[in-house]
Amino acid sequence: MDKALVDILERVRELFFKYGVRSVSIDDICRDIGISKKKLYQFVGSKNELVEKLLELERENFEIIFDKHNFEGVNAIDILLIVSREVGERFRDVSPSMTFDLKKYYPDIYHSHIDNRIEFIFNKIKINIEKGINQGIYRGDLSIELVARLYIRRLIDLHNPEFFPADKFSFQTLFDVMFDNFIRGIANEQGIEYYEKQKHKLTLKQLVK
Repeated sequence: MDKALVDILERVRELFFKYGVRSVSIDDICRDIGISKKKLYQFVGSKNELVEKLLELERENFEIIFDKHNFEGVNAIDILLIVSREVGERFRDVSPSMTFDLKKYYPDIYHSHIDNRIEFIFNKIKINIEKGINQGIYRGDLSIELVARLYIRRLIDLHNPEFFPADKFSFQTLFDVMFDNFIRGIANEQGIEYYEKQKHKLTLKQLVK
């Protein structure tokens, strides 16, 4: 994606998170970013296309996590911890209310985005579960297909503003609790012991920052 467009989208992202997708107009965007409509329309032809490009960037940023880390031979739990940390850092501002706006006012764009993202995550989770079973740290009786589908369902539920009001739960809190429960549900005794050690290391690193 063009670097100039990425810079614009990053700033639009901040506006959407702060004020909501619906509330921010093209005029607001141009005024905040400091560019003319003519310049903005060189990259996108409408607000709909702007939203579409922003969600495309969100998917790219998520997929880059797997590109920049070499997970060959890495412990399956470590992989999930690395990915969860990256997700937390990148998407800590995401709130159920923003998802609500996207679903209500841009349903076709939103559902296409979700379908693409789900397919990517679903395949990665299946690979991780199979790896963890082979490494002897996940339970051997797991149905890879079923567990992967349940994980996806949990991710979708995190963005339900009716069940998780934005003023009560941050995305980071929801994701951390979901992730912890997920690991404890699929890991065997050896895996949970390893998970606890790795969590402790991460906590110590955060404390000394």
